[in-house]
Amino acid sequence: SRSPLPRAWRLSVPASKAVRVAGRRTTGFAVAACVGSFLALSSSAVGFQTAAASIGKGFANKNQNTCLSASMSTSAVDVREQYQQLCGKLRKIAHLEGTMGLLGWDEQTMMPQGSEAARGNQKAALAGVVHQAKVDQEIGELISSIERVGTGELNTVEKANLREAKERFERDSRMSSELASKAALLESQTYAAWVRARSQADFEAFAPHLSAMIDLRKEILKATKPDMDLYDGAIDNFDPRMQAPRIAQVFDQVKTGLAPMIKQIAEKVEADPALNDVPAALKGGPEWDPAKQAQMCKEVAEALGFDFEKGRMDVSVHPFTGGSHPTDVRITTRYSEENWMEGVMGTIHECGHAMYEQGRSAQNMDLPVSEPLGMATHESQSLLWERCVGQSRAFWTWATPIMHRYFPHTKECSAEDFYRAVNIVKPSLIRVDADEVTYPLHVAIRFEIEKGLFDGSVQVKDLPTTWNTKMKDYLGVVPPSDKEGVLQDVHWSMGAVGYFPSYTLGAMMAAQVYDKAKEEVEGLEEKIAKGEFKPLKEWLNTRIHDQGSVHPSADALLEAVTDKTLDPSIFISYLTNKYTDIYKL
Repeated sequence: SRSPLPRAWRLSVPASKAVRVAGRRTTGFAVAACVGSFLALSSSAVGFQTAAASIGKGFANKNQNTCLSASMSTSAVDVREQYQQLCGKLRKIAHLEGTMGLLGWDEQTMMPQGSEAARGNQKAALAGVVHQAKVDQEIGELISSIERVGTGELNTVEKANLREAKERFERDSRMSSELASKAALLESQTYAAWVRARSQADFEAFAPHLSAMIDLRKEILKATKPDMDLYDGAIDNFDPRMQAPRIAQVFDQVKTGLAPMIKQIAEKVEADPALNDVPAALKGGPEWDPAKQAQMCKEVAEALGFDFEKGRMDVSVHPFTGGSHPTDVRITTRYSEENWMEGVMGTIHECGHAMYEQGRSAQNMDLPVSEPLGMATHESQSLLWERCVGQSRAFWTWATPIMHRYFPHTKECSAEDFYRAVNIVKPSLIRVDADEVTYPLHVAIRFEIEKGLFDGSVQVKDLPTTWNTKMKDYLGVVPPSDKEGVLQDVHWSMGAVGYFPSYTLGAMMAAQVYDKAKEEVEGLEEKIAKGEFKPLKEWLNTRIHDQGSVHPSADALLEAVTDKTLDPSIFISYLTNKYTDIYKL
């Protein structure tokens, strides 16, 4: 299904899998992308190779009379004409992937249960067509021809588009159908083993499957990214050109900066438990009618700037953002009588993803250069709206009267009450339930373990002990069983190794970008307090969304927008200032 990640990384997976990888209020279909880079051929390789290859061949040859052959003279064709031919092929790939995205959205929202097998067949066949289009040799010939003649005729954006197209073509072409078939089979087996093991809290039963998956990931990375360190390659699947040493440096700074504050908050709450109390009206109960929550959340989404002329909003078991195109962006959320925050904060989060998609460059639509830069960048947009805006005092100054209107039982609750309710800090066992202060430590634990699995310093058989030790050291809690510990996340069972760092990288980017927005958008927080979100949205449209993948990395984008590469001190300051005030540290 269509993901908030570059299309080259996408692969549709069953909704039951996708929703878990997404993490705390992250788009569910994002997980389709988790395995996309290494399983790009899997659907076509299992059961549909012959038919899909045949269809794909027809697609690749459809315009053969207008495409360059391998033997053509590069001097006979203008670089500009070659570039336009290349763009035509890239746009057709995007159109096919848009169709896949629509099938994925329907699967998670509207499709009857009895259609699962047929939909799986449809998506598998279409995935084969998409792959055949991606590895069309004429794409490689056009890229090589343009590079031989020279790229002087191309502007900065066009050169970036050529860069992205070349990288994707080379990566897709290195993945053999045999390796993809092996990966698809193992992914299915390992996921099923994880489901069983998690339900029984039995890591020992899962360990052999995970060992095989890690070994296969290494094999695939050696084939598709031969010039990269293995774990760097795994990270690169989700955040281009980000490397493990850079992440380690950043995470060490974050851990050092947050650990004392987490300890201080815990001590304050232990001394005065009332600090984490919320008014009775803001606790769960039948007064929180899901139908009214849906109406309220639609009002909030529209106010933030989600364009309902080019999108829609529905309910799903797990929130996600999908659709087929930036002019057809579909968000979902869910509502609970017991946890009203889930609905409104999930809506704000998904709106962040959706407005990034809707704000992509119209001039370069359907080309790789128009696509979001990576998972961390996409998360930065959802988290900027959810945390920097949606969890701010300014936002609740505006939103509290709306809550009172839809839920009269909260009329005695002030904006400060709502603000405090959505900003409680309490170390938890489960990553997806973590607050914004302790969440980075959950991610750091997973990053360190993944790095160890790749460099050999951590063995699969020792994971429960390693996990529990780190949880105790970083968060002061120990899982009672492996179900609440090392087995809680689906990522590794799907081979999505290298995905976790994106969550915290995105949170840090959000703080840095928002800090710059406050500097450049006059009176930003006063505007938010009055429900004037358009200035921020337009600033993000220009500075982030429209840029797509023009910049080669998140660091390069941040430098262009904020005048510096990723600076974790900004994130630490944001959290320190906010929670020092809330908890009177």
